[in-house]
Amino acid sequence: MRFCQNLIATSILLAATAAYPADLPGPVSESDFRHFDEAKAEVGRLLFYDPILSGNRNISCGTCHHHSLAGADGLSLGIGEGGEGIGPDRTTADGKGRIKRRMPRNSPALFNLGAREFIFVFHDGRVSEDDIFGNGFNTPAEEFLPSGLDSVLAAQSLFPLAGEIEMAGATEENRVSAAINERIDYGWPLIAERVRGIPKYRELFAEAFDEIDSGQEITIVHIANAIGAFVGLEWRSHDSPFDRFLAGDDDALSQSQRSGLKHFFGKAGCSGCHAGKFFTDHRFHALAIPPLGPGRTRRFDLHARDVGRMGESDELADAYRFSTPSLRNVALTAPYGHNGAYASLEAIIRHHLDPLAALENWQSSQVILPDVPWLEATDFLVLDDRLEMARFRQHVDIHPFELSDSEVADIVEFLGALTGEASVDGRLGRPDSVPSGLPVD
Repeated sequence: MRFCQNLIATSILLAATAAYPADLPGPVSESDFRHFDEAKAEVGRLLFYDPILSGNRNISCGTCHHHSLAGADGLSLGIGEGGEGIGPDRTTADGKGRIKRRMPRNSPALFNLGAREFIFVFHDGRVSEDDIFGNGFNTPAEEFLPSGLDSVLAAQSLFPLAGEIEMAGATEENRVSAAINERIDYGWPLIAERVRGIPKYRELFAEAFDEIDSGQEITIVHIANAIGAFVGLEWRSHDSPFDRFLAGDDDALSQSQRSGLKHFFGKAGCSGCHAGKFFTDHRFHALAIPPLGPGRTRRFDLHARDVGRMGESDELADAYRFSTPSLRNVALTAPYGHNGAYASLEAIIRHHLDPLAALENWQSSQVILPDVPWLEATDFLVLDDRLEMARFRQHVDIHPFELSDSEVADIVEFLGALTGEASVDGRLGRPDSVPSGLPVD
């Protein structure tokens, strides 16, 4: 009976998609995802929004990955530690404690990162599954990353905590940042000590983790595993009109969306990189996205720039390459590009048609940046660096091609059909309060 049901379902799918390109992905199922524990995820939800994890107790993971902003912040380059508020309304104080830099890259959305195929995270893939250092992961912490992390999401969660402009703050401002400045893994135990000092967290960890009895055993590994479980479970999205179409409902897509699907998987070639169930090949490509902001510079860089994957691999072939983003829910997560250089889907699609021409014609009005007057003079300084821009233009992985205005519009409509429905708001949602008692953004 089960065989017959599967055969019927397959027949319906084939009939519905027969007129469409052959490389359409199969439907997403729970088997595509890693297993994460619900109880640990509930603890992780609270930690995700608790500023107790930041050096100065003034920012949380949720500040830049907020439920009301589709798990991101709606900005090209955000403001980390030292800011107030969320999204486009985020502000920063002037004076002694004012921020020194914007975030170097756009805050990515977190949809479906719990899927098994996601083994790289961050725009440059600097955290990945790899046992090169004997702890299961290849990360900037190298051999100093603690053992026992149960997913790449858990490993990833530790690095914003250690970033000065993200969550740690300046070295002279708190013990955590000062310890991190000495060695990256010296600060994490201080954060765990804070969490252990809160009775409610001790209770919750003891309930969620078999190896914890009194709560005094809580380490940064338990904290990271809880956050990883939350991210892995919270933003699973595969209930879009496109998913209904794959299930056999041809009416789930409008005529324009069906045309856009054909272009996406056909003449436009989008599916060459945005491939598979999650619309990403998990590889790195150079697209000549207009550079802006401070960039993620390496220690020996003397000026603002961002060399992308090369900064992690030290391979010249990786210069200016960034990871292919998943496109599920992409209509909700503007602005676009690793630095948020484009405010709309149409604009980023048109950039792909002729990257170098788009670079020359790009207008800074595309970006969405919080008002920080003392940084404005340097926001686009890299564009005036003749030598850097010459190097930049030499690394482009896309050849120019043409699409009509109507074809671009149809692709935009199709991308809108990748927006989930019930899943977009997350399973657990943003908590109203956290055990530390600190304000929740």
